[in-house]
Amino acid sequence: MEATPLAQPPNLLKLLAHELRWSLLRLLATTDMRVQELAAQLDRPLNLVSYHLAQLRRGALVTERRSSSDARDVYYTLDLEQLHARYQDAAAALHPALRLTPPSLDVLREHEVRVLFLCTHNSARSQMAEALLRQLGGAHVTAYSAGAMATTVHPLALAALAELGIADEGLRSKHLNEFAGQHFDYVVTVCDRMREVCPVFPGAVQVHWSIADPVATPGDETVQRQAFVETAHHLSVRMHHFLALVAARARAET
Repeated sequence: MEATPLAQPPNLLKLLAHELRWSLLRLLATTDMRVQELAAQLDRPLNLVSYHLAQLRRGALVTERRSSSDARDVYYTLDLEQLHARYQDAAAALHPALRLTPPSLDVLREHEVRVLFLCTHNSARSQMAEALLRQLGGAHVTAYSAGAMATTVHPLALAALAELGIADEGLRSKHLNEFAGQHFDYVVTVCDRMREVCPVFPGAVQVHWSIADPVATPGDETVQRQAFVETAHHLSVRMHHFLALVAARARAET
């Protein structure tokens, strides 16, 4: 019988198999972070963490975005869509039955989850996040949004939600003081500046999504409208992953 040639494991598995890279991905799976924060969390030298982040970037698993609060800082984000697709492909290369399915939201029937989205002006990103979670999260997830300065809901944010088929009833700009003293299970900052001044909500899991402000997009109305639509799509992807995380944690607590 002819010998079967040895097969190389997918490159993805080689990337994931390193202890430090795996630890970096575990941290970035929940929240966007800066390199100095990652190094401090893992108690590893900054240059070593930077090296392995570069490996993950070259592997298209991690992206970077310069902070809109301090241009000297860079936020790192795990591309969960990319990882999910490649992880499934790697598993299916061994056996098709190994393809993954996300956790069901049915477990949330036994939990009441409160989520607060924060950005500086509560006019675009946090408003879209609130509307998306209200529609995607079901009856047992309650979404709110607020800002450090209450303004008005941007009309292009409403237009972007409409394009995705997301209802915008009840959206209004709110100051974060309106929610002082209230309990939240998750507080999600979607603005780098807001992250720097975000108050502590005792008992809440603090999450940061480093998302560019579509309001600041240069260009004519067509360009700006497209920026809002892209932001809404990005938030929608993030929201599906966020709900999977919420469901997994709820199941672990049951």
